[in-house]
Amino acid sequence: MEIPRRNQGTYGNVPQPIRSDGAGGMDTGPRDVMRDIENPDMLVPPVTDSGLLPNMKFSFSDTSMKLNHGGWSREITVRELPIATTLAGVNMSLTPGGVRELHWHQQAEWSYMILGRARITSIDSEGRSFIADVGPGDLWYFPPGLPHSIQGLEHCEFLLVFDDGNFSDLSTLSISDWFAHTPKDVLSANFGVPMSAFNNIPSGQVYIYQDKIPGPLENEKVQSPYGTTPLSFKHQLLAQTPIKTPGGSVRIVDSSNFPISKTIAAALVEIEPGAMRELHWHPNNDEWQYYLTGQGRMTVFAGNGIARTFDYRAGDVGYVPFATGHYIQNTGNQPLWFLEMFKSDRFADVSLNQWMALTPRDLVRNNLHVGPELLDALRKEEWPVVKYPGFLLKSQS
Repeated sequence: MEIPRRNQGTYGNVPQPIRSDGAGGMDTGPRDVMRDIENPDMLVPPVTDSGLLPNMKFSFSDTSMKLNHGGWSREITVRELPIATTLAGVNMSLTPGGVRELHWHQQAEWSYMILGRARITSIDSEGRSFIADVGPGDLWYFPPGLPHSIQGLEHCEFLLVFDDGNFSDLSTLSISDWFAHTPKDVLSANFGVPMSAFNNIPSGQVYIYQDKIPGPLENEKVQSPYGTTPLSFKHQLLAQTPIKTPGGSVRIVDSSNFPISKTIAAALVEIEPGAMRELHWHPNNDEWQYYLTGQGRMTVFAGNGIARTFDYRAGDVGYVPFATGHYIQNTGNQPLWFLEMFKSDRFADVSLNQWMALTPRDLVRNNLHVGPELLDALRKEEWPVVKYPGFLLKSQS
């Protein structure tokens, strides 16, 4: 028998908080109908939801844009999503030639290039230089304290992730801000040039500014007497061979294949329509998610009878506390792509299916009161994404 869960009632083609078993009632008062349409599992939660959990979803569309000549940015930190204490995210776009100025952070910066191309520069603490061009699906990672810059080679957009939920990109350490708050006689003494050389410096933090598109990479490289950085700050994630299973694919990146990335590990997940990221949990840290395409839903199980379901769309951020069980289902008719990220040097997860398969059969049978139908279907090999013919998950569209 199917568990009743979907909203069945309508009023002028408006979805109503009425479950198929009759629970709930009409809502004809003031409401945001479009929000309700986008969040069917909050309007009519599954009957398996129970208890209270903090909010685990926030959309970049609900954040305030910072607009500059040269690009824009917006961020999600603990201010917007209080449960997200381990990581914070910034969505940024640069115009062709637009520059995220020379700056550095007290936190590590991990980035995924969503579209377009950009040029990144940095040096390490030994004066070794780094410069590279990045395109769609590429990553970069700058360790805490190392100075860097980003410049658009064409219109580009990317996600920046920082290993501290309290981080704000508007409170970073910028070269223009430091110059503006250093006496000119000190600047003169430091660089050995007249004070007049600093007559036109910015009066405060520039943050993002418009410049001309830089020339070819080889022409822009500045040779350091100490050489180049021994570890690359760039990684081509889409060039990795994915883990492919029925229903989708996963690309995992951490310090094992991107050695410089010591504090952030990630996976790029593709879920086909009707498929799901299997029931699992992560034994090393909280999970911070960014949805790139499609739509999906996730139920988070926190133990002691507590579970809550959330709906996600492209541009949303999700969050899962350490070691809590969850899944992600594709609820649309297009592929669902998302990033899952962790404040850790290694990616780690535990598959519910695999755990059961590697546990003595009688123990599983007697614990759950199940028979051969389930026990014979368990897999000893992990499939991060699953899709079974005849057992497809239902779309909400």
